[in-house]
Order: sequence, then structure tokens, then C-alpha cells
Amino acid sequence: MVELDQFKYTLSTYDTTLVEVRDSLDLDNKVKRIDELDKSMEEPGFWDDPERSTKTVREAKNLKDTVETYRHLEQQYEDIQIMIEMGYEENDPSMIPEIQEMLDEFINSLEDIRTKTLLSGEYDNCNAILKLNAGAGGTEAMDWCSMLYRMYQRWADKKGYTTEVLDFLDGDEAGIKSITVQINGENAFGYLKSEKGVHRLVRISPFNAAGKRQTSFVSCDVMPDIEEDLDIEVNQDDLRIDTYRSSGAGGQHINKTSSAIRITHIPTGIVVQCQNERSQFQNKDKAMQMLKAKLYLLKQQENAEKLSDIRGDVKDINFGNQIRSYVMQPYTLVKDHRTNAENGNVNAVMDGDIDLFISAYLKWISLKSQEVKEQ
Repeated sequence: MVELDQFKYTLSTYDTTLVEVRDSLDLDNKVKRIDELDKSMEEPGFWDDPERSTKTVREAKNLKDTVETYRHLEQQYEDIQIMIEMGYEENDPSMIPEIQEMLDEFINSLEDIRTKTLLSGEYDNCNAILKLNAGAGGTEAMDWCSMLYRMYQRWADKKGYTTEVLDFLDGDEAGIKSITVQINGENAFGYLKSEKGVHRLVRISPFNAAGKRQTSFVSCDVMPDIEEDLDIEVNQDDLRIDTYRSSGAGGQHINKTSSAIRITHIPTGIVVQCQNERSQFQNKDKAMQMLKAKLYLLKQQENAEKLSDIRGDVKDINFGNQIRSYVMQPYTLVKDHRTNAENGNVNAVMDGDIDLFISAYLKWISLKSQEVKEQ
């Protein structure tokens, strides 16, 4: 059957990719490292140090997940080969849809793990702290901010990640003025660093009585949740620390007393804030952790352009600065202006289907880094 010939050819085109992915994952060394970690967990007194044991267990789990994912991928490949051979032997057209489904699933799984191999940053495996700020566009921009928050929440749910709101400010009439959320899961920062920048929405605004098309903007800032104590000295004289009353969508998990903390690092203009913890002390501790992470990232950059990309909040949230546009009228299209990746199904994107853009960004960054090395 022609379909089987096509399936066989399509599968063969991934032979080299499968080997390349295995090499990129350095699978043999990962297996050795898992063995080392498992042995260390059997040592007497291992569980006496909660910090060390937690880090070890997390590292072992992440490594095992990666190895198991690749082995499952190999098994998918072999199963498809067997099904194609059975199709030839039995000459049964009813097997075509099943093989097509298996092949599609294999290709999607392979693409997911290829994306994972592009994560090479020092803190790519960390949880992420994502902050959204409504920009130009008034109430429409605040509604857009809430829509983006929902998009990232849906994406996190699909990944099996958990989320926690750290800070929240309601919109004046609708939506959200700003929100800071921690997204917990393997490689959360590595994936979400692609989202840093200004996101532009074009639609007929439900808040415009004339029914006119309107453009609004929201900035997205992303940083890793670095758990270890960073060697960053912070001069207390450089800080302005304010307390304020918590507000908004945290529900029972948001402390309603004036225990929320806002820390401004005067020399850089970086502002971090937290209202989700149970006490002012805990909020201050979390905010200082966020500030140190931002200062550490600043320290790692060597030129002014990279500095401006990573420092604080994106200040100019308007025309000409967007990384991605979401057009709902007069046509539907989401387009990333860095990679040219696009998807005409806006509803799917707003429902959390952003892996296409994340993968395209990571490939783009990897290519740019390679070009710099070759110069």
C-alpha cells in the first residue's frame, strides 16, 4: 500500500535525529549519575540534611524522567516499525489510521525532547517567576493582561506544572494591572525565558462603545527562581523597602494585612514585590531572593544591550517594542517577530498552546549563539 510506503519513508527520516537527540542528552552519563545519586540516598544520615536530600531527590527525578522519556521514544519508534511490517503482511487498510496516529505521536514526542536538548543555560532547569504588567491601552490592556495570565496558567497545567501567585494588583474596571506568579516544574525557566518582552493584542475591544479595533500591550518579565544562596552582596542603603496591603486574586492564600513587601534597588531601578507569604518577614525574604536573582543575572551580562534586556521591568510597553502580536480582527494570527513562527488558531494559543513559539525561540537563540562562536 502506498500509505505504508510513505509511513516507512517518513519514519526513516528521523533515524539520524533520534541518534542526535541521544547524543545531545548524553544519556550514558545521565544513567551513571542516576546510579551515583541512588547510592548516596542509601547512605546513613542522608535524610538528616533536608536541603541536601531535597536537591538530590529532585536531581535524580529529573534525570530519570529524561532517560525514561527517551527510552519511551525509542519504544514508539520500534512499535511503528512493527506495525508497518504487519501492515505489509496482512495488507489491511484498517491499520492505516492507527499507524498514522502512532507516527504523529512519535513526531510530537521527538519534537518535545529535541526542544529539551536546547536548554543549556545555567538556570534553565529552575522554576520560573513570571511578571505581567499592563501597558498602553487602559482597561483593554488590563483585560489583555488577565488573558495572558490565563494563557500561561493553561500552558503550565498542560505541562503538569504548579503555579503560585506571589503578587497581584486588580485592574481599575476589569482585568489585571500586574501579576507575579511562580511556575514550578522542571525547566520552567528554560522554556518561559522565550516569553520575556512586550505582547501586543489587536481586536475589536468589548470596552469600546464604538466597536472600534484597538491595540493594547502587556510586558512579560521572566526570571529563574534560584533556590541556592547566591553570592551577591546587597547594600541595605541601596534599598527602599515599602509595605502595603495585599489585594486581589490570591483568595484565602493572600494575606490581607499590610504585610506585603515592595523592594526597590535604587542603583538599578529594579522593583520586586511579594504578598503571598504568611508574614511580612516571609514576604521580605522571598522578595530579597527575587532581587538577588535579578542582580545575579545582571552581573552575568557583559554588554549594555544584554543588560537592558534583563534588568527590571520592561518600561516602554507600546508600539514598536513587541516580541509577539496576537491579532483577533480583522483576521486571526499569532506571530512572533523574532523567529517568524506563527499560528492562525488564536483560540488554541490563548488556551496555552505556545510550545511552537517556545521551540522556535530556543532554536533561534541556539543558532545565534553558534553564529557568535564561529565569528
